[in-house]
Amino acid sequence: MNSDTPSSATGVPNALNAGEPSVGGWTGAAVTLVEGSTFCLSDHLGDIEQGTAYGLFFRDARVLSRWELRLDGQRPEPLSVLSPEAFTARFILRRPPRAGAADSTVLIVRERLVADGLRETITVENLGRETTAVDLQLHVDADFVDLFAVKEGRGGNARAEVIVADVELLLNDRSDRSRGLAVSSSETPLVLPGSLSWRAVVPAGGRWRTELVCQPTMGNQPIHSPMRPGEHYEASGPGRKIAAWRDTATKITAADPQLTWVLERTESDLGALQIHDDSRGGRPFVAAGAPWFMTLFGRDSLLTAWMALPLDVNLAVGTLQQLAEMQGQRVDPMTEEEPGRIMHEMRRGPASGAVLGGETYYGTIDATPLFVMLLAQARKWGADSESVHALLPAADAALAWIADYGDRDGDGFVEYRRATDRGLINQGWKDSFDGINDALGRLPEPPIALCEVQGYVYAALLARADLAEEFGDGTTAGHLRDRAAELRTKFAEAFWLPEKGWFAVALDGNKRRLDALTSNIGHCLWSGIVTDEHAAVVIGKLASAEMNSGFGLRTLASSMGAYNPMSYHNGSVWPHDTAIAVAGLLRYRHLPGALDLAYRLADGLLDAATAFGGRLPELYCGFPRSKFPSPVPYPTSCSPQAWASAAPLLLVRSFLGLDPDVPHRTLTVLPHLPARWGRVELTDLRLGGAVVDIAVEGDHVTATNLPDDWRLVTH
Repeated sequence: MNSDTPSSATGVPNALNAGEPSVGGWTGAAVTLVEGSTFCLSDHLGDIEQGTAYGLFFRDARVLSRWELRLDGQRPEPLSVLSPEAFTARFILRRPPRAGAADSTVLIVRERLVADGLRETITVENLGRETTAVDLQLHVDADFVDLFAVKEGRGGNARAEVIVADVELLLNDRSDRSRGLAVSSSETPLVLPGSLSWRAVVPAGGRWRTELVCQPTMGNQPIHSPMRPGEHYEASGPGRKIAAWRDTATKITAADPQLTWVLERTESDLGALQIHDDSRGGRPFVAAGAPWFMTLFGRDSLLTAWMALPLDVNLAVGTLQQLAEMQGQRVDPMTEEEPGRIMHEMRRGPASGAVLGGETYYGTIDATPLFVMLLAQARKWGADSESVHALLPAADAALAWIADYGDRDGDGFVEYRRATDRGLINQGWKDSFDGINDALGRLPEPPIALCEVQGYVYAALLARADLAEEFGDGTTAGHLRDRAAELRTKFAEAFWLPEKGWFAVALDGNKRRLDALTSNIGHCLWSGIVTDEHAAVVIGKLASAEMNSGFGLRTLASSMGAYNPMSYHNGSVWPHDTAIAVAGLLRYRHLPGALDLAYRLADGLLDAATAFGGRLPELYCGFPRSKFPSPVPYPTSCSPQAWASAAPLLLVRSFLGLDPDVPHRTLTVLPHLPARWGRVELTDLRLGGAVVDIAVEGDHVTATNLPDDWRLVTH
């Protein structure tokens, strides 16, 4: 669900300049706070209203379904929401003016921190000239329903078993007594089933404050919380985690304040979305996005880690290691697990066993080649050779899955068909049931071979060839490159539509070409499977008003039968999708129109980011910019969402032409920066044992601290 509403698309809000960003225009939108796999959705008063999709979610279950503050029986009036980090916010409110008075003299500030639970400090400040009395009441409830039940509107009927334990309120799941939540307050409240109340007498110029802690319990034991009483958010566990992330992550700035602002939000959101596996030395990987996908996702986590390589290669290594440990070992139709297959998603909620066939579901066609692609990229960006070498068996198992299980009919292409009626009908990144169709909007019969997946397989074969060569296996490297060349030829023959001038989005079960014009062909450019001859034509199609909305690339051209700018995959704009297309265009920058289109798409994305408060959501509607001057939100879009947050990093990397090769001690920077960006600097870029600073202005490149035995390539 989208946490921001559009504001001006022309500048950076003043709130950021004060060091604490505003959430943005607040009317009717949700505020999303996220830390690891815990997140909280509320309105702009900070309230979680019963009967809505709001709540505090922990391990894929809603552990708070009601959290409503009342002053003297009334709702406070909202003034502003400030969110300096993705895991904390201050809700600034006031008591409604008394009858006959124009102004209020009572300020209320709710300071909220999320991390394996929730901590909230409520401060009442009397700005008047005489003592005031305030009755505060906090209504509390939980339904402990699964995340997907909430998303689908099936939550809210169950109520917690409520126990008053002295000055603490205990909420327990009636269907699973081991799951619960404890609510306590630093100022002794009157505790009743479902509420905590205080009567505060606040002198003129004085303050009253209480600190509340919501601590989940599992197995009748409280979850260890990284939050300590009275801590400022910067000193808290989440604050220390984000500080450590910033300490190791590359700092990227630009003369363009808009780009710098968006990159700062990117860094913050990616830090908050990281989950650390404490059982494996704090190994990091990234959750896909709040509110609905706060878990490890194969495709999403891999692509996010790819995009985030300029910040920190360790995120890629942790993601690869985590996915390798969960790689398919057996054939299981229920979960669609197959030997060598990389999983799609992991769930741990109360109904996780019923979601897509199990807690760990493998029904994705693209995560497996993306795994191999990322492994080679991580090595180029500085992952140590021991870690990469240890993952080579997983990469080989992935390639074996591609050849054996991925190619179902032996035609040389990778296709999908779900194993049971509980699985995903579509298993590429456009995984809605109607996300793949032809120019008339007709749905295909499986198995389905997606165009971009063939590109991923092509890139995976070349990636594994590079690794084979580095580790001394030239024979395997040559064999893999031959397979890649053969696939490239077969792809051009089978997928190219000469009468249309673009690639079919897919081949259906009868090898019929699905002739819809889609953004998927931008992924084909990114992978490099497209010949120059075909790329020159494709670029013109992507540049058309049918595809370019003005705020990014539409998933489906407006001339297609299934086009709907308000759909999930048939005409909406996905920032990561546009960023991948930009990266593909920069790969073919020598062709006419490629650079110009890349600039226009990047400008549209950054303008959209500004309209959304500096944070790109998962997707937004694909209306033309000429119709609406700001991007129109998609109602259930995730924000922050991992690959949307990381998309600006891919833009920067692509326009810089940044391509390090640590094994060969080469740093390539071939810049084609948009003029509006001005000077772009990367500080403390870690490439293996080297820590390099890069500055680019126009076509001038400076690399400081580059070791003497490295080679800098700038043309």
